[in-house]
Amino acid sequence: MYLTLENVTKVFPGRGGEGEVTAVDNISLDIAKGELVTLLGPSGCGKTTTLRMIAGFEFPNSGNIYLDGQEINNLPPHKRDMSMVFQSYAIFPHLNVYENVAYGLKVARLPKKEVQERVAKTLDLVELTGYEKRAPNQLSGGQQQRVALARALVMEPKVLLMDEPLSNLDAKLREQMRSEIRRIQQLINITSVYVTHDQVEAMTISDRIVIMNEGRIEQIGTPIEIYRHPQSRFVADFIGRANFIPGVVQSQQDGQLTVNLMGRTLEVAAAEDEYTEGTEVTVVVRPEMMVLNPAAGAHVDGIVRRASYLGDVVEYDVAVGEQQLSLVETDPRHLTIYPEGEAVQIGFLQDCLYVLPLTS
Repeated sequence: MYLTLENVTKVFPGRGGEGEVTAVDNISLDIAKGELVTLLGPSGCGKTTTLRMIAGFEFPNSGNIYLDGQEINNLPPHKRDMSMVFQSYAIFPHLNVYENVAYGLKVARLPKKEVQERVAKTLDLVELTGYEKRAPNQLSGGQQQRVALARALVMEPKVLLMDEPLSNLDAKLREQMRSEIRRIQQLINITSVYVTHDQVEAMTISDRIVIMNEGRIEQIGTPIEIYRHPQSRFVADFIGRANFIPGVVQSQQDGQLTVNLMGRTLEVAAAEDEYTEGTEVTVVVRPEMMVLNPAAGAHVDGIVRRASYLGDVVEYDVAVGEQQLSLVETDPRHLTIYPEGEAVQIGFLQDCLYVLPLTS
């Protein structure tokens, strides 16, 4: 692997010098060359501390970090052949676009012609050709972020690090820029580590996602694996939306479980290989994995408690006994919106459901 974290732990002193706080707890991670890996999790989960240890702004208390086969634990940031894109852009307000992008190359004392060629090439890559003489205050937020990205890329680093780079942009710009970051990353095939708390952002740009919680790694996988096959209730709840319905195993065969769910028998996939008859489990049901008033198949009866029309989807809260389910209707052919108090039937897309242990 190209970038490796091996049993890395980072501990900070507690407030007032009392006790210790473990920010990153014995994590291991392998990142392939050219891969974009996102560290995703709630505030305080350790993702930014992990990124800062990779960058060299923090040093691990134990464990090792390797880049291209070399241990880099004690190397300062400027000797790690990495570039960082910060949340605040951190571009120099007194320098124009060209000067900002060229700054690191000039500090490295590269020949003037090489500086000009690399800056021109990088500005073309981020689609800022023609903006060379603009001051930062003459740029939009998205353009300023492109300058920050260009300044990192012009150094031709082995690894590109990004710490919440889009959090200061509005929703539409954020959507545009995450597509641009992914396009550029794939075009130049640069190894990248990206930190965000935005699940959609992580799902959109990542080859793999690392879900972190309380300093530990909960799960590593592709966006599809993380969403469709969560290994814990935390992961299922953090990525997207999920209903957690108690069930009881009736039998298991060929990787499929027969589960009694709300009085109905369903065939579902499982996170573990061994479940015995009578085991209580949790069935993960995404809102889009249910159908209102299905034409056929197993279903349960419920009462609509809330209906919200959002244009592309209709969101429902439906009470089934004491359980309330969140459901999303995405079929544009359905013109009916069921009002509050309406009796409905809920069908399940059985091949999309997933079973977790009750205590996961």
